[in-house]
Amino acid sequence: MRNLTLLMAGLIVSIVLPVMASAASLLWTIDNDYNRDVSVEFYSQDRNHVWPGNNQVYVVTPNEGNATFNLTCNHNELICYGAWARGSSSTYWGVGANDSYNCSNCCARCGLGNVEPIQLLP
Repeated sequence: MRNLTLLMAGLIVSIVLPVMASAASLLWTIDNDYNRDVSVEFYSQDRNHVWPGNNQVYVVTPNEGNATFNLTCNHNELICYGAWARGSSSTYWGVGANDSYNCSNCCARCGLGNVEPIQLLP
């Protein structure tokens, strides 16, 4: 009976521990210096996940100072930001609305340090 108890405890630890260890966070800071409100979303490149999700967006108003977004994500998950002028997805930063565009410096890995502040300029 003792061996069965130890076996079950080991099994539980081997299942739960990797899941707990994979949780991490990534802090983004965005400063909107554009002259209109900007919608912002964050897109995982490793799984089908968007922050904030549920057909919602973060809204950053012009010249309000730094807006911060602390995402809970999987360790080492690649996340890119997309921002666009509200009502005009043709004016965009990063990957834009719906992860539509490529970019060279708009992504970061979760759990490997915070992202340098991003300034959205006209």
